[in-house]
Amino acid sequence: MDTRVLRNRAIRALLAAEVISTTGGQMTWVALPWFVLVTTGSATRMSLVLAAEAVGFAAFGFPSVRLLNRLGARRTMLLCDGLRGPLMLVVPVLHWADALSFGLLIAVALAVGAFSAPYYSANRMILPELLGEDETVVSQASALFQGATRITLLLGPVTAGVLIGLIGAPSVLLVDAATYVVALLLVALFVPATKPVEADGEDRSVLAGLRWAARDPLIRTWRFCFIVGDVAWQAIFVAIPVLVVARYDADARVVGALFAAFGVGAVLGNTVSYRLVKQVDGLRLIARVSLAQALPLWLLVLDLPAVGAIAVLLASGIANGLINPSLHAIMTLRIPPALRGTVMTSLMTLYALAMPIGILGAGPMLDAFGVEPVFAAAAAVQTLTMAGVALAARAASATPEDSYRMGAGRRRPHAVRSAR
Repeated sequence: MDTRVLRNRAIRALLAAEVISTTGGQMTWVALPWFVLVTTGSATRMSLVLAAEAVGFAAFGFPSVRLLNRLGARRTMLLCDGLRGPLMLVVPVLHWADALSFGLLIAVALAVGAFSAPYYSANRMILPELLGEDETVVSQASALFQGATRITLLLGPVTAGVLIGLIGAPSVLLVDAATYVVALLLVALFVPATKPVEADGEDRSVLAGLRWAARDPLIRTWRFCFIVGDVAWQAIFVAIPVLVVARYDADARVVGALFAAFGVGAVLGNTVSYRLVKQVDGLRLIARVSLAQALPLWLLVLDLPAVGAIAVLLASGIANGLINPSLHAIMTLRIPPALRGTVMTSLMTLYALAMPIGILGAGPMLDAFGVEPVFAAAAAVQTLTMAGVALAARAASATPEDSYRMGAGRRRPHAVRSAR
């Protein structure tokens, strides 16, 4: 196995920070909606809390471009973790003081989402800043980070399911606040400062980023597919706790197991991808595997036993883990470095603008019709969008300009810098 990426101390520190802080986030993803659902009995209220974070992410996404370009990736990550930790403390502290209203809970979720917007773009940008522009190296690093993130889908929900029963949902949020502090210290101590890429005022504008994304045929198609596909994923994640209440006797351990199954599958896929990206062209891998992420989801419409639903999410996660590292690397390196922060933040903001559609739409549908129609609709949307992702990847791999660009990225670390 090529261990060059893992020998980089900064990458190891970033991986540790990712596992720790995102594990806390995944615990909150289970604990917060579970708390709202069991205390109010309303899937609609539960979806409102989840949607608030997405709305905060979207509302601050475009303004955060200026912050990210000015501070650079590392300092942006430090700032966001330094603010999100104290914000998460607000919920358990006010709950124990009997001063937590539903409106205040919505406000905290909005604020956490607002400071997550620049963080996630910075997390993607920092890899080529540390490692250079070689597609194979960045793909391997992306596989590691995807695996780290997916491990949190295993650790976080399972841990949350156990801890909710032992110490209660508010205490789980306290643990999440502590993970932000640990992540901040790891990045501050072990990740070196990186110099932001110089760009003129035009290249730093949001409109410049959106115009570039609209001109590139692959990014344009993938952008649409990911935005629509993420709506379906949000509906699925909102529906999982309701599924457990409806079919599996409201057992919080099953909620954790279902979320964890996707994470286990994705880690397995990432492990294979780490080796595979050195042998198989990323675009061709995406073209061949994308639909395998969507098709198993149709089985969730059936009244499966818990182990069957777990197997479905495991299979979907494996396909997701196989293609995501190449997706992230290709999208990141395809963007000119001077425009990278602007384009990536703009794209992630567009995704965030669409997220509340799935969250808010799923809640009332679940209350009115139950879980089966929601899973059927989500599976249909995922099938169509992943087919679009595969077709666009196939078309790009057959285009000489794209084949040269991706190949050049593998052979010459800085060749992508001139691609526009």
